[in-house]
Amino acid sequence: MQISVIEARDLSEAWFLCLGKTLNDGYEYRIQRGSYAGQCRKQLDLVVVQIKYPGTRPLIPDVPQGVPAPSTMEYIENYLPYLMTAHKAESEQYTYGQYLEKQIAEVIRMYKEDGHNTNQAYMTVGDPQSIYLTDPPCLRGIDTRIRDTRLTFYVYFRSWDLWAGFPSNLAAIQLLKEYMASEIGAEDGELVAMSKGMHLYEYCWDLAKAVVKRE
Repeated sequence: MQISVIEARDLSEAWFLCLGKTLNDGYEYRIQRGSYAGQCRKQLDLVVVQIKYPGTRPLIPDVPQGVPAPSTMEYIENYLPYLMTAHKAESEQYTYGQYLEKQIAEVIRMYKEDGHNTNQAYMTVGDPQSIYLTDPPCLRGIDTRIRDTRLTFYVYFRSWDLWAGFPSNLAAIQLLKEYMASEIGAEDGELVAMSKGMHLYEYCWDLAKAVVKRE
């Protein structure tokens, strides 16, 4: 197993570096169960991505002319309620917000009332019934820490679509972090993301190559 460690300045650089790493070092396999079953993925064994200044704007990466953008800020703004509130549309099996909404409020309360020096401010996504869903939650947890007045997030994805999921997920999670830091009275800190399932689907391999200018 190869553990990949990526250090990036901001969300855009993190995406570009992860694209290149996955194209170069990812192993290829055919999906037997899950999204796009029957097609192929390139996937890293385990990746840890440290982003030092995730609040740097723009939050969405710029791509070369002719390559479709992986996400937009309009999409992120519509995605935020899915991440932060319990509202669920009829067509949705779950939302992250149904698990996170009350935990967000509790973590804010915990830091404000009990102090910053704790390891208990962890927010979990999913429950024992999640494994029976057709598509279980990809994001499984957001751990937090305040050190030197800065709020840092540590997030874990069991499976992570690098092309479109990564930029949308992390932009929305960064906005959540900024909101929580403001409510707590802390400064915005780093963002660390980990996954044993970061992948590129076959349909976007050529797009990813165009972005990293790989021959």
